[in-house]
Amino acid sequence: MTMVNGMRWLGGVLAIGGLLLLATDRAAAQTTTGTIRGYVRDSSGAPLAAAEIQARNVGTGVVRTATTNADGSYALPGLSPATYDLTTRHIGHSPQARRVTVQIGSTLLADFTLRAGAVELAAVTVAAGAPPLETRTSEVATNVTTQQIDRLPTPSRNFLDLAALAPGVTVSEDRIQGTSRTFQAGGQSASAVNVFIDGTSLKNDLTTNGVTGQDASRGNPFPRSAIQEYRVISQNFKAEYQKSSSAIITATTKSGTNEWTGSAFFGYQNKGLVALDTFQRATPGFKKPDYTRSLASFSIGGPIQRDRLFFFGSYEGNYQNRSNLVNFAPPPAGRFPALDTVNLTQYNGNFTSPFRETMVFGKLNYAATPNSSLEFSISDRIESDVRDFGNNNCSGFMCAFNEAVDFAQNVGVGQLRYTRTSGAWLNEAKVDYSRFQRNPKPDTPGLPARIYQINGQDNVIGSNFSTQNFIQKRLGFRDDLTYSGFHGAGDHVFKAGATFDFVTYDIFKGNDETPRFSYRDTLVRNNDTLAFLYRTPYQLVYGTGIASLNKTNNEIGAYIQDDWSPTPRLTFNIGVRWDFETKMFNTDYVTPQEVIDTLTRYNASLPTPLDLSRYISTGNSRKPFYGAFQPRLGFSYALDEDNKTTVFGGFGIYYDRSIFDVSVDETLKLTHPTFTIQFADPDSTPKAGEVAWNNSYLTADKATLDALAHSSGLPEAWLIDSKVKVPKSRQWNLGIRRLFGSVLVTGTYAGVRGVDQLTLNWANFGLNPNGSCCTSFNLGAHGFANFIYSTNDGKTWYDAFSLQVERQYHRSSPDFGWGAGLTFTYATRSVQGVDNLGDEFSFPNALNILKHPSNDEKLRIVANWITDVPFLYGIQFSGIATVGGRVRQDVGCPARFCGTGTSGNQYQRGGFTVPGTFPYQNVDLRLRKDFPSFGRTALGVTLDLFNATNNTNYGCYNTGDRNAKDSQGNLIFGEPNCVISDARRLQIGAEYNF
Repeated sequence: MTMVNGMRWLGGVLAIGGLLLLATDRAAAQTTTGTIRGYVRDSSGAPLAAAEIQARNVGTGVVRTATTNADGSYALPGLSPATYDLTTRHIGHSPQARRVTVQIGSTLLADFTLRAGAVELAAVTVAAGAPPLETRTSEVATNVTTQQIDRLPTPSRNFLDLAALAPGVTVSEDRIQGTSRTFQAGGQSASAVNVFIDGTSLKNDLTTNGVTGQDASRGNPFPRSAIQEYRVISQNFKAEYQKSSSAIITATTKSGTNEWTGSAFFGYQNKGLVALDTFQRATPGFKKPDYTRSLASFSIGGPIQRDRLFFFGSYEGNYQNRSNLVNFAPPPAGRFPALDTVNLTQYNGNFTSPFRETMVFGKLNYAATPNSSLEFSISDRIESDVRDFGNNNCSGFMCAFNEAVDFAQNVGVGQLRYTRTSGAWLNEAKVDYSRFQRNPKPDTPGLPARIYQINGQDNVIGSNFSTQNFIQKRLGFRDDLTYSGFHGAGDHVFKAGATFDFVTYDIFKGNDETPRFSYRDTLVRNNDTLAFLYRTPYQLVYGTGIASLNKTNNEIGAYIQDDWSPTPRLTFNIGVRWDFETKMFNTDYVTPQEVIDTLTRYNASLPTPLDLSRYISTGNSRKPFYGAFQPRLGFSYALDEDNKTTVFGGFGIYYDRSIFDVSVDETLKLTHPTFTIQFADPDSTPKAGEVAWNNSYLTADKATLDALAHSSGLPEAWLIDSKVKVPKSRQWNLGIRRLFGSVLVTGTYAGVRGVDQLTLNWANFGLNPNGSCCTSFNLGAHGFANFIYSTNDGKTWYDAFSLQVERQYHRSSPDFGWGAGLTFTYATRSVQGVDNLGDEFSFPNALNILKHPSNDEKLRIVANWITDVPFLYGIQFSGIATVGGRVRQDVGCPARFCGTGTSGNQYQRGGFTVPGTFPYQNVDLRLRKDFPSFGRTALGVTLDLFNATNNTNYGCYNTGDRNAKDSQGNLIFGEPNCVISDARRLQIGAEYNF
């Protein structure tokens, strides 16, 4: 889009936003708020019209009001999650009040029965009880409360960890050496999820794993001390949510109140508090590497002007030092004189791998008038991680410290919201700006990389191979409009909204710009002697060219929905959403002429001939997708007058998006290709495809290496289908809820079918007639290494039954309270078109990868609890216990490699335990002691024990050759090679509240 058109878009959005602000009297959106609905009747059950309902925020004193309709119904949408004193008054009747808690995204039912009596003008006594639970939603959703966020054990204070309390949701484990913290659900990958903070999407458009900053980070997406609560909607979310075909998390941040309060926390862990795992204990002479982790948090909030202007701010730090061992084995003395001069052992030692993350958040809330308010917030996350050396996350190599990468990330968000209410109307207008940077780069730049292959082990010295810098900038406008004053064939709450996002992508992808020279210990000629080995490299891998790409993309979304209640016990949620992106797939791309010429000349000879009308892009042949219409329907029906038993269900279509990195590679694989140059043996004449070695190449300048690469290397061409589709899913569910006092029990069946998922295939490779691998066409003779083309052949299947039991924490007496939850999920998951969930590459093509289970863990149970320990004043005990069943995996050769009939062998990994069904077990415990308070201050100390039972959770099972043996001749099929969770860890902490 040109600058002129962009300015027209911006002007139009500002004009629309201004008209909405001037012409409507409205309030907040359900993405960050909740709703109270109900009926007011007299003692005979007759509806009371014109009764006044008043909801007063206990913390801020801000008041919202509503008036009942002719049938006695009322609705208070757009309420900030908080505790409210809810009061109803009607002339000729005694007023009634109760204290209720409104949670994010929920609809709370609150009916009143008023007795005839004199009007009381004095304060009404508020009746408080257990937190009311939501029973009438059609969503499959779990609310994570403030108490759970504050009191449940999580190793690194990552608020995403508690998403595992929701059915069907799994979260990657917090590992000492881990580098990714993501979540996934519904049998789809982590790329299909989305997170909303105060209504602002944190979707990562550029790279994998859904949430900005989480695809390659051990850090947290947002300061936990700033999160008040959040809602995990694993299925059937409403039309107001976008850009996810799986689960979403919608969170609300804390706000200041009429009382100044604050909190400071510090947690600590070191190597002395970490046990050894099974493999470490079995390693002779193994010593614990140095390790420390310090978690710091500070928050404060309160009134700048009582009942009007409030401030909240928080800081959170995650500072870690871990030691990685570099241990190059010395070659046999005298056997490799050329290698001896390198002296690999000089690089050995323990080196510190520091991780630093700092997060800040600030928020101002202003109650401008009784009917309007403003909110302004900013957040910033700055992160650096020096890693990927030794044998940790180094692609199976042993890497010197100078090969480390400095993985830097920065996520900043600012937003301004204006809300206004009047009668049955409510509206929220919001503008936000976000900037996401992902910047891995060599920690020690400027050195050529050298790889020495010794006894099957690659040993690497020199600079890290690549430099990348992805920057995503988004300017977004959103407006949500709700009207609850229409009554026809029942009560209606209509809601409509639109989003306009102007996005820029600034990308530098300098992959393989560090020249990478490889040496080997393999004899290549019969007359060679060992003395010749390592004298010269046999191969150079080197990337060069134009590595920068700058693109713009406009994202538009609109929706309308109706929550229709034909009767008080029946509610339908009916909505439709539409999304559109102008350049999700690099629509103005033009296929270079040399690619066109080679495709045209040799297409018929390829194992997979392509429809060239679809894979040659002219700059206008690839059209944006206008058809992302997403109908969504849900219902809930109460089987009794008290809404204690509810049947619910729903169906919807949900579009996600494909990551822009695919389009990036379509361009950069040609403008910045990676070349592989083969060097001849130093004592032989170069053959075809080989280059004579020159010692100057190790220190050569860029121009020399560029000339060398272009003289013999081959680029790779990526081809995106002009009819490329946007990934989507179809979701449906049916369930029943029953409220037993303060305990809610929910049983649900959920089904998800993911379709049109993008896969990448090889046109120059195919299967042999018997189904084995592989036939090929030598593109190298015609100037290219590979032709990789896209299809939308990826599919996923997910079917699950879940049983969820919830009791929110509350105190039944001044000294004792408890809360608990249990989630049981039985699910089957399968994929087609790719080998594993989350993959995009399908060698040689997706059509030959049949439907099969992918990490198909059928059974998972998650329990959590918070309880005040009786008779031990000030001590609280909490925990999360997770058990998982065995997992089915493919074994042996897939059919496309070994012939028809050789695939489909399923192996259930996981050993037998008592009672024999849960090979995965993890129990995290916390003890907290609160000391007697002095005035308004209080001190508490915490003791967290992770994997308290020290269970060994095995992974990396050998599912290849059934006859494979180890060096001692023992069969190793089905044997594990790693653990997927750390051994027992202890963490100590202290919290000071004031």
